Amino acid sequence: MSREPGHVWVDGEILPAAAPHVSVSDRGFQLGDGIFETLRARRGRVTELAEHLARLHRSADGLGIELEAGTDDRIAGGIAALLAAEALDGADADASIRITVTRGAWSGRGLLPPAGGLRPTIAIQAWPVGPPPPGHLEVGLHLVASAVRRDPENPLATLKTTSRADYVHARLEARRAGADDALFLTLDGHLSEATSANLFLVRGRGLTTPDLACAILPGTTRSWILEWGRRAGLEVLESWLTTRDLAEADEAFLCSSVAGILPVTSFEGRPIGTGAPGPWTLRARRDREAFIAGGAVP
Repeated sequence: MSREPGHVWVDGEILPAAAPHVSVSDRGFQLGDGIFETLRARRGRVTELAEHLARLHRSADGLGIELEAGTDDRIAGGIAALLAAEALDGADADASIRITVTRGAWSGRGLLPPAGGLRPTIAIQAWPVGPPPPGHLEVGLHLVASAVRRDPENPLATLKTTSRADYVHARLEARRAGADDALFLTLDGHLSEATSANLFLVRGRGLTTPDLACAILPGTTRSWILEWGRRAGLEVLESWLTTRDLAEADEAFLCSSVAGILPVTSFEGRPIGTGAPGPWTLRARRDREAFIAGGAVP
């Protein structure tokens, strides 16, 4: 059962979630000038924390946000303190965590931050993770193509920034179409990613995902799936894929840190494969959930 968080961690302090936390002058609020990560924790054990922090640093470097020495240790300690405050570190606890870092507060106007830099604002939130919505595992997801196109030459395409207007627009497109999510295509029509997940296709014993050059975020679960597929004896490939490849796949699925692995069974109203979740998809989900629970790669 989901519940509203009672606490947040902001710049080293556990604070009531309902209290004011961030200045109106914060550039994250004003301009979306920030970065974030979302990750899972089971029984207080954070999944792939080092990988998420490494990506956080890559995003910070890409935007020129200067993180102080010791930031990783502060964040790790903040996560532990927040999970304890929210009672999400117990034997049955399963949590979603968001780390948000903005460039910080500045009272000046304009796009350029001051030359001397700012002290970043760091916030951590946590929520209980419940089961997927009814039908997501039994029936699968229906996707549509977004009108928003991804540019592989855009240097921000591989950064996890808080500027998410394109993603919000795409998710609204999906809602209006009666779909579960929207799929981005590149400027020349190749498959990219969903609004908050990477895409995989299965055909025979081949496991394929869009190449990193297709304007996608290098997901931590994506990396895990690539290794999982090799261990499972599948022919793993990162490639430039089209909607025809998706239509001709035996199975398709999305993967992300919080939602895990979810089957995709139709695209633009047409079934994928049998139109039902496939065996490789369901096996990948079981193995990923086992990894989150125990840490061992099947």
